[in-house]
Amino acid sequence: MDFLTPAHPPGPTIGDMQRLSGLDASFLYLETAAQPLHVCSVLEIDPATIPGGYSFDRLRDALAIRIKAMPEFREKLADNRLNLDHPVRVEDKDFDLEKHLHRIGLPAPGGRNELAEICGHIASLTLDRSRPLWEMWVIENLASGEGEGEGRLAVLTKVHHSGVDGVTGANLMSQLCATEPDPPPPDPVAGVGQASDLEIAIGGALRFATRPMKFANVLPATVSTVVDTVRRARNGQSMAAPLNAPKTRFNANVTGRRNVAFAQLDLDDVKMVKNHYGVKVNDVVMALVSGVLRRFLLDSGELPDSSLVAMVPVSVHDKSDRPGRNQVSGMFASLETNIEDPGERIKAISEANSVAKQHSSAIGATLLQDWAQFAAPAVFGVAMRVYARSNLSGARPVHNLVVSNVPGPQVPLYFLGAQVKAMYPLGPIFHGSGLNITVMSLTGTLDVGLISCPDLLPDLWDMADDFQVALDELVASTK
Repeated sequence: MDFLTPAHPPGPTIGDMQRLSGLDASFLYLETAAQPLHVCSVLEIDPATIPGGYSFDRLRDALAIRIKAMPEFREKLADNRLNLDHPVRVEDKDFDLEKHLHRIGLPAPGGRNELAEICGHIASLTLDRSRPLWEMWVIENLASGEGEGEGRLAVLTKVHHSGVDGVTGANLMSQLCATEPDPPPPDPVAGVGQASDLEIAIGGALRFATRPMKFANVLPATVSTVVDTVRRARNGQSMAAPLNAPKTRFNANVTGRRNVAFAQLDLDDVKMVKNHYGVKVNDVVMALVSGVLRRFLLDSGELPDSSLVAMVPVSVHDKSDRPGRNQVSGMFASLETNIEDPGERIKAISEANSVAKQHSSAIGATLLQDWAQFAAPAVFGVAMRVYARSNLSGARPVHNLVVSNVPGPQVPLYFLGAQVKAMYPLGPIFHGSGLNITVMSLTGTLDVGLISCPDLLPDLWDMADDFQVALDELVASTK
């Protein structure tokens, strides 16, 4: 899907209200104070390009105009005790931009450490479920880059995962951006409307009554997938197995604190490595992550003998006919961190990814969404408590970390008139998987966002700084 094409994924509707899919709702059910489940994006922008110059009031007014065309930003959740199905989205008739848009200034010297500290603090706070599930923080006093004039701004946008996945989140951000600093205002777009408690309950009861029939349809597909996976495993043609990853210090239960770090790489160098080895950009991204983790764990004497395993979200927007804004499957990928030579490592990663993609494609695109549809909130809560206790007992993690690659546009972007200089995506972390690395290609750069828990990885900047080292190693291996 084109990053600059707005997307309004449908959901099951009764009247005007829109009901969450099971997968959407699962991120509500799994959320706790220690495990907030929103996604963030940190933009560094140049205010010098804003027509008329920057002021917070001017930025707020421009955002207010944009939001009239973005019903997702005006929706809140509605539910009641008689509802037997998942919550619904309704228009917030009392929507107030002032409750979502905030302004803060960095303390001197306004460098990357100060920016990361405030972003980590904001990322640790759960969203207020009585309002539309998003916030935006305009962060001023960011130090200028070398050779720049007026200082940059940073903008942190936080949206709950129940409303976005990688694709829908990128498209939501795209609607706040344009390819010129002063585009014409968008036309207003109507929201999802209202719903009474009775409508929510009746709609939930009707959907609940159809679950046995839907379960009967899902079961054969599940059995077929299990049989196919066993066959592939016997033939050595399966993706990395879950619950078989080596335990590291970031594979433990997380607390409610978050820390973040960033890196920005030259996309031309990434493409040069890709072309030399005849692999995909995603293979290079995985090789970069592998090189970073290998060096980081080796320096502390903690590198496991077996390879680390990443969970890679896979978009199924073009394959799924199911409603919901989270349209994803998952792939377990071996990072081959046990291979020392960077050239041999990227070849092994590419081969493993090829097998994993074939295995992932053989699994029904809607299987995860279908199973999530049946699970009640209590099921998710019990499952997470059991898993959290298993982490304390030393059990092997399902996977070591989440790695996500979001392709972005290669044209200049303007956020409410300000040119975007960097866009660092930050995904959620979970108990047992306390590190998320998400990258986005943007106008000649590869922007890397890292998020963790400081109780597990207090030295996250060491990891971020190793991304350039890992890229330099890969470039050197091509010569």
